Amino acid sequence: MRDAIARLSASKIREVANAGIGRDDVLAFWFGESDQVTPEPVREAAMRSLQGGETFYAHNLGLGELREQLAAYCSALHGPVDVERIAVTSSGVNALMLAMQLLVDAGDEVAAVVPLWPNLTAQAQIMGARVRRIALRPSQGRWALDLDALLAAVTPATRVLLLNAPNNPTGWTLSRDEQRAILAHCRRSGTWIVADEVYERLYFGGAAAAPSFLDIAGDDDRLVVVHSFSKSFLMTGWRLGWMVLPRGRVDAVGKLIEFNTSCAPVFVQRGALAALRIAPGFVPELRRHLQACRDRLVSQLGELPGVQLGLPPGGMYAFLRVHGQDDSLAFAKTLVREHGLGLAPGVAFGDEGEGWLRWCFASREPQRLDAGVQRLAQALRL
Repeated sequence: MRDAIARLSASKIREVANAGIGRDDVLAFWFGESDQVTPEPVREAAMRSLQGGETFYAHNLGLGELREQLAAYCSALHGPVDVERIAVTSSGVNALMLAMQLLVDAGDEVAAVVPLWPNLTAQAQIMGARVRRIALRPSQGRWALDLDALLAAVTPATRVLLLNAPNNPTGWTLSRDEQRAILAHCRRSGTWIVADEVYERLYFGGAAAAPSFLDIAGDDDRLVVVHSFSKSFLMTGWRLGWMVLPRGRVDAVGKLIEFNTSCAPVFVQRGALAALRIAPGFVPELRRHLQACRDRLVSQLGELPGVQLGLPPGGMYAFLRVHGQDDSLAFAKTLVREHGLGLAPGVAFGDEGEGWLRWCFASREPQRLDAGVQRLAQALRL
């Protein structure tokens, strides 16, 4: 086995979840998904596809109709995106891995803004890259980027800059001015930007989507933007995503898809087409619901003694710290074992998240969040 694989850490979120296996009394908020099922029109479209016998291979890059609709969807949000820049992938995480395979050689430097969902940095390490970490810092109730530190860290030796905004786990979101500065700097240094924007529609800043690099970049910039159907369309188990690539790069990704997964299943892509049809009404309503859940949870957590957190501007997570609980993995296991409360340990997202806990507030019933806060309050009283 390669040393790079042996050095990878197992998921600490799964480690906590495994502590609750077999217990139906645990309120689980550890995974990054809603407890709502996928919308019925999406499920029905997939079932019709299966009943119609669409069980064969498809084009590496995805159904032509789906690619066209994704180009239209992105264009409506961010300005013209040509269909020839779109590749459909077997999940968002698959798209991120494809981006690493496309861009990174062993020994390359990859810079990443952290804390961060660990899969992104692990993918770079799998490719043999050296990961340079640029830490967000909590400031006045929100996590913030030291832009000067990032620009100083990204040099001509930096092959790729990884950015996830809105961010998992902190909710941090790039501003337009920050994006402009980063894009201009990466143009000068020759650095590729891989932007994980899967939470862009779960943005609470009053716009239809969070600021995107697609708003300001040209079609020949060294930019790969990754999206997923998982979060905004409640399709986590469907495993479908897409990439927006620079002009002329799609054929190379098509080869990589062939060597990784061959193609995404047709019936899943039919479901995605239905999701895009209902998106104008469904996605804004989901965002309103999640914002109400966020406000409700953050307000209650803020009343607990010793709890530190801010109001996340995007995503589906509250990132909180409990005074005196500096070992997040041990504390998360205690909460599961003794109080039936399942949260993700901050250390799962890197050392920068140690001492913090991630709480997914994407709950169909807001009262479930209330019950979780009560369990945390009980834990703090003991």
